[in-house]
Amino acid sequence: MIIYKYAVIYIASMRNKIFLHIVFVCLIAIPIQAQNWRWWPLGLTHEVLKGDTLYYEADILGVVSTGKYAPFWLQSNRNGNISASPYSGNISVSVYKPATQSRRWYDYDFGVQLTGRVQSDIPTSFAAYQRRCTGYFNQLYVHTRLYFIDITVGVKPINYESIDPLLSSGSMVFSGNSQSLPRITIGIDHYTPFPGLFGYLEFKGGITHAWMLDNAYIQNCKLHHKFIGLRFGGKLPVNLSYEFHHAAEWGGYSPIYGDVGSDFRSFLNVLMAQAGGTMTNDQYNVQGNHVGSQQLALTAKGKDWNVSVYWQNFLDDNFAFIGLGQNLPDGIWGISMQQTIWPWIEGFTYEYMNTTDQSGPWHDRDGLCYGANDAYYRNLVFRNGWNYFYRSMGTPFITSPLYNTDNTIYTLNSRVRLHHIGLRGNIYSFKYRLLCSYVRNFGNDNTSKKILSRNTATLLEVTKHVKEAWGLDFGISLAGDFGSQFGNQFGAMVTIRKQGIITQW
Repeated sequence: MIIYKYAVIYIASMRNKIFLHIVFVCLIAIPIQAQNWRWWPLGLTHEVLKGDTLYYEADILGVVSTGKYAPFWLQSNRNGNISASPYSGNISVSVYKPATQSRRWYDYDFGVQLTGRVQSDIPTSFAAYQRRCTGYFNQLYVHTRLYFIDITVGVKPINYESIDPLLSSGSMVFSGNSQSLPRITIGIDHYTPFPGLFGYLEFKGGITHAWMLDNAYIQNCKLHHKFIGLRFGGKLPVNLSYEFHHAAEWGGYSPIYGDVGSDFRSFLNVLMAQAGGTMTNDQYNVQGNHVGSQQLALTAKGKDWNVSVYWQNFLDDNFAFIGLGQNLPDGIWGISMQQTIWPWIEGFTYEYMNTTDQSGPWHDRDGLCYGANDAYYRNLVFRNGWNYFYRSMGTPFITSPLYNTDNTIYTLNSRVRLHHIGLRGNIYSFKYRLLCSYVRNFGNDNTSKKILSRNTATLLEVTKHVKEAWGLDFGISLAGDFGSQFGNQFGAMVTIRKQGIITQW
């Protein structure tokens, strides 16, 4: 007590040096705590910790709704698996092996999911919605992990940004709204401790080359994506993370400009976001259609809970560190909470999104170049924009071209303001998900503040595993849209699923 008393008196008398003392204590405390940590806490071993399992899954679902389209949340952020048509049905068959050897120096997984679909018409001339019957692979991939390096080949969703993908409104670059692209990805998919720092600093990153098979405007277009993430804190109760994503459409053949550059030099220009190619536009700016996002997240965690606050900023012009760019007012601000103490509410998310600034209203005026009027998800050369099979690859609230009634292929509404709430939990073995979103749409004219349309989109989704009914999973989703964007429309989706084990080894 005497030592403590004199320490308090000493600190009080040295007020101008309190900060230095705090830093000194932290520098002493961290190594003391780290004595119980591994210098590189990967925990890998050559021993087989448990066996592998091959699973099967069969799904049948049907959608019935009023209005011209299926309600927004019945079909958005589902990897393009649910048709926008008011009446549709899917039959899917899957075989997959999940990754199970998380502590072994290598692991692998793969998946195959084939879907057949029937659907009614929607008011568009796009060929993808003129076919009453169609079939496609939702997933067809192989993934392996060598030590901590991940390699993925095939058709698999790209979704690295969301804190809670089940409840989020969708990320700015990849949100799982469109169909999955065939791709090759090499990198570190998940946060991995940096060697020698006892887990206090973790990192991830990778590079993807993908092919866009929709040929909506540019034939044989390609997609480039790279990302990096850093997370500070490790086992400490508070973590700070930063992620940067850069993606671009490039290459292929334009009906107006011809070959837009598909050689290795063009790839290097896209990789480094440099000017190049044969067109004046690409030589003056950068080659390809580039987008990006940055996300800062602060997470507090306990034994049975965690809370994250995050800010995701969109990049459509020159790179600037988050908070320093021209489009500072644009982005997603959110809070996400998860807990396992009380199962009735396992997760909650609130998000606010704004994309109305777009670096200001003027790209150039009176001979001066402002570099603004970004026109998110749109591009002069890649006129289909940041969309795949007429669906936005980023947030679905930047309206996808599949809703265009004039049959244009580009994004007609990129300026929006959104409030979004998500809730999920488990009530007596009934798992539920509740989403509610209110959006105001301002079109593409950056000089106008007029609200063109509004929509409130709701979803209640409930699933139940019934062991007595041959172990089937039953689900029902009720959704509605209220407002001037789509009109008032309601819909329901019923799902029946059977899962099981094929073999184990």
